[in-house]
Amino acid sequence: MESVVQVNARDDFHLVLTFNTGETGVFDAQPYLEKGVFQRLKDLNEFKRAYVAYDTVCWPGGLDIAPETLYDRSEKVRR
Repeated sequence: MESVVQVNARDDFHLVLTFNTGETGVFDAQPYLEKGVFQRLKDLNEFKRAYVAYDTVCWPGGLDIAPETLYDRSEKVRR
């Protein structure tokens, strides 16, 4: 299974992700910002607190997105 090894949260509510496969992807988090607990991430300062733990992207307070979702729904960046 693919896992996240690095994350960079951008000002446009996209996550630039590096996976353990060596691939880089850009994940659009905006659709999630209208759903349940993810609404608190509408605050850009809170969104930018993203970090990697347990092979995925997390935020303080126990919020995370499954690594397979991040991998499957990210647009891969060609080098």
